[in-house]
Amino acid sequence: MHHYLQISMDALDRQILNLLRRDARTPYTEIAEAVGTSEGTVRNRVERMTEDGVIERFTVTTHTGNVKAMIEIGVDVAVDTTRMSDTLAEWEQVDFVWQVSGEDDIVLVVDASDTQGVNQLITRARELEEVVSTKTRLILDERLG
Repeated sequence: MHHYLQISMDALDRQILNLLRRDARTPYTEIAEAVGTSEGTVRNRVERMTEDGVIERFTVTTHTGNVKAMIEIGVDVAVDTTRMSDTLAEWEQVDFVWQVSGEDDIVLVVDASDTQGVNQLITRARELEEVVSTKTRLILDERLG
Protein backbone atom coordinates (compact mmCIF):
# COMPACT_ATOMS: atom_id res chain seq x y z
CA MET A 1 0.00 0.00 0.00
CA HIS A 2 1.45 3.33 -1.01
CA HIS A 3 0.54 6.27 1.14
CA TYR A 4 1.65 9.51 -0.37
CA LEU A 5 2.37 12.02 2.35
CA GLN A 6 1.90 15.72 1.86
CA ILE A 7 5.34 16.71 2.99
CA SER A 8 6.42 20.28 3.30
CA MET A 9 10.12 20.57 2.73
CA ASP A 10 11.97 23.80 2.31
CA ALA A 11 15.41 24.68 1.01
CA LEU A 12 17.00 24.14 4.44
CA ASP A 13 15.57 20.60 4.67
CA ARG A 14 16.97 19.85 1.21
CA GLN A 15 20.42 21.18 2.13
CA ILE A 16 20.46 19.05 5.29
CA LEU A 17 19.34 15.99 3.32
CA ASN A 18 22.03 16.49 0.68
CA LEU A 19 24.75 16.54 3.33
CA LEU A 20 23.33 13.43 5.04
CA ARG A 21 23.08 11.59 1.70
CA ARG A 22 26.81 12.03 1.21
CA ASP A 23 27.65 10.94 4.75
CA ALA A 24 24.92 9.86 7.15
CA ARG A 25 27.33 10.25 10.08
CA THR A 26 28.01 13.95 9.57
CA PRO A 27 27.66 15.58 13.01
CA TYR A 28 24.72 17.99 13.38
CA THR A 29 27.17 20.72 14.45
CA GLU A 30 29.01 20.35 11.14
CA ILE A 31 25.76 20.40 9.15
CA ALA A 32 24.58 23.46 11.08
CA GLU A 33 27.79 25.29 10.23
CA ALA A 34 27.52 24.35 6.55
CA VAL A 35 23.91 25.50 6.18
CA GLY A 36 24.14 28.50 8.50
CA THR A 37 21.81 27.51 11.31
CA SER A 38 21.97 26.09 14.85
CA GLU A 39 22.69 22.51 15.83
CA GLY A 40 19.25 22.34 17.55
CA THR A 41 17.50 23.37 14.33
CA VAL A 42 19.30 20.66 12.38
CA ARG A 43 18.41 18.06 15.04
CA ASN A 44 14.72 19.10 14.96
CA ARG A 45 14.61 19.06 11.15
CA VAL A 46 16.19 15.58 10.97
CA GLU A 47 13.83 14.24 13.64
CA ARG A 48 10.81 15.70 11.82
CA MET A 49 11.94 14.34 8.43
CA THR A 50 12.43 10.92 10.03
CA GLU A 51 8.94 11.03 11.58
CA ASP A 52 7.42 12.20 8.28
CA GLY A 53 9.08 9.33 6.43
CA VAL A 54 11.27 11.59 4.29
CA ILE A 55 14.29 9.90 5.85
CA GLU A 56 13.48 6.19 5.94
CA ARG A 57 16.71 4.90 7.35
CA PHE A 58 20.34 5.78 7.63
CA THR A 59 22.49 3.42 5.60
CA VAL A 60 26.17 2.75 5.48
CA THR A 61 27.78 2.31 2.09
CA THR A 62 30.85 0.15 2.28
CA HIS A 63 33.60 -0.43 -0.20
CA THR A 64 34.20 -4.06 0.63
CA GLY A 65 34.98 -5.22 -2.86
CA ASN A 66 31.47 -6.64 -3.03
CA VAL A 67 29.74 -7.22 -6.34
CA LYS A 68 26.73 -5.01 -6.92
CA ALA A 69 24.18 -5.82 -9.58
CA MET A 70 20.73 -4.95 -10.86
CA ILE A 71 18.51 -7.96 -11.37
CA GLU A 72 15.58 -7.01 -13.59
CA ILE A 73 12.60 -9.29 -13.08
CA GLY A 74 9.59 -9.80 -15.33
CA VAL A 75 6.58 -11.31 -13.59
CA ASP A 76 3.36 -12.90 -14.71
CA VAL A 77 0.63 -10.40 -15.56
CA ALA A 78 -1.64 -11.42 -12.65
CA VAL A 79 1.06 -10.97 -10.00
CA ASP A 80 0.69 -8.40 -7.21
CA THR A 81 4.04 -6.68 -7.72
CA THR A 82 3.77 -4.69 -4.48
CA ARG A 83 3.39 -7.83 -2.39
CA MET A 84 6.16 -9.53 -4.32
CA SER A 85 8.43 -6.49 -3.85
CA ASP A 86 7.88 -6.68 -0.10
CA THR A 87 8.94 -10.35 -0.14
CA LEU A 88 12.05 -9.68 -2.23
CA ALA A 89 13.04 -6.77 0.03
CA GLU A 90 13.42 -9.29 2.87
CA TRP A 91 16.21 -11.14 1.05
CA GLU A 92 19.49 -10.58 2.77
CA GLN A 93 21.67 -9.15 -0.01
CA VAL A 94 18.96 -6.95 -1.53
CA ASP A 95 19.57 -3.22 -0.98
CA PHE A 96 16.66 -1.83 -2.97
CA VAL A 97 13.56 -3.11 -4.71
CA TRP A 98 12.16 -0.84 -7.41
CA GLN A 99 8.82 -1.31 -9.14
CA VAL A 100 9.43 0.00 -12.64
CA SER A 101 7.67 0.65 -15.92
CA GLY A 102 8.87 -0.93 -19.15
CA GLU A 103 9.44 -4.51 -20.14
CA ASP A 104 10.44 -5.60 -16.63
CA ASP A 105 8.33 -5.08 -13.52
CA ILE A 106 10.73 -5.21 -10.62
CA VAL A 107 14.41 -4.32 -10.29
CA LEU A 108 16.51 -5.59 -7.40
CA VAL A 109 19.70 -3.77 -6.53
CA VAL A 110 21.85 -6.35 -4.81
CA ASP A 111 25.14 -6.32 -2.97
CA ALA A 112 26.75 -9.76 -2.76
CA SER A 113 30.20 -10.82 -1.63
CA ASP A 114 31.02 -12.23 -5.07
CA THR A 115 29.55 -13.15 -8.46
CA GLN A 116 28.52 -16.53 -7.07
CA GLY A 117 26.38 -14.68 -4.52
CA VAL A 118 24.73 -12.69 -7.32
CA ASN A 119 24.18 -15.91 -9.23
CA GLN A 120 22.46 -17.51 -6.23
CA LEU A 121 20.06 -14.57 -6.03
CA ILE A 122 19.27 -14.88 -9.76
CA THR A 123 18.59 -18.59 -9.32
CA ARG A 124 16.43 -17.93 -6.27
CA ALA A 125 14.41 -15.35 -8.21
CA ARG A 126 13.98 -17.67 -11.21
CA GLU A 127 12.68 -20.42 -8.93
CA LEU A 128 9.70 -18.25 -7.95
CA GLU A 129 6.66 -19.33 -9.95
CA GLU A 130 5.57 -15.70 -10.54
CA VAL A 131 8.83 -14.87 -12.33
CA VAL A 132 8.84 -15.20 -16.11
CA SER A 133 12.20 -13.60 -16.92
CA THR A 134 15.33 -12.12 -15.39
CA LYS A 135 18.05 -9.92 -16.80
CA THR A 136 21.13 -8.99 -14.83
CA ARG A 137 23.49 -6.04 -15.10
CA LEU A 138 26.61 -5.76 -12.99
CA ILE A 139 27.11 -2.29 -11.55
CA LEU A 140 30.62 -1.20 -12.52
CA ASP A 141 30.77 2.21 -10.87
CA GLU A 142 28.61 4.32 -8.64
CA ARG A 143 28.40 8.06 -7.98
CA LEU A 144 26.10 9.86 -5.60
CA GLY A 145 24.10 12.61 -7.28
